[in-house]
Amino acid sequence: MALGTENSDEGINDINITPFVDVVLVLLVIFMVTAPMMVQQVLNIQLPSSESADTTESETLGLAITAKGQFLLNGKLTTEKAIFERATLALKKDRNTQVIIAADSESLHRYVVKAIDIVKRAGVENLAFQVSTKKEESPEGDDKMEKE
Repeated sequence: MALGTENSDEGINDINITPFVDVVLVLLVIFMVTAPMMVQQVLNIQLPSSESADTTESETLGLAITAKGQFLLNGKLTTEKAIFERATLALKKDRNTQVIIAADSESLHRYVVKAIDIVKRAGVENLAFQVSTKKEESPEGDDKMEKE
């Protein structure tokens, strides 16, 4: 036998299961999506009715502040006056209205204070700040904070 010819005579001894796994995963996803719909139809649950059921959900307003000091209310660019009016209207509908403030990390402190002042003047008592999870900072970032 010549060199290199001994491997060419042998056939494939292993079964490639990659396509099988792909098909099984696709079927699994299909069943996971359709199963809740089938169970809901099969059980045919009739919910009881109640006159005193709590059907109202508290309203939440999302107030974002860009690095340049622009205000976005529920994702739409807006003015300070519009924020005040929208918060006042929301409070008339629901006293438990909540405002979630999401300020860009580069925005100036005065813009955040202005936003808080606007919603407080409107009467909102429930405020929350949206933050991202803390990322592990490098030692260089700590030095930067000390220098400033």
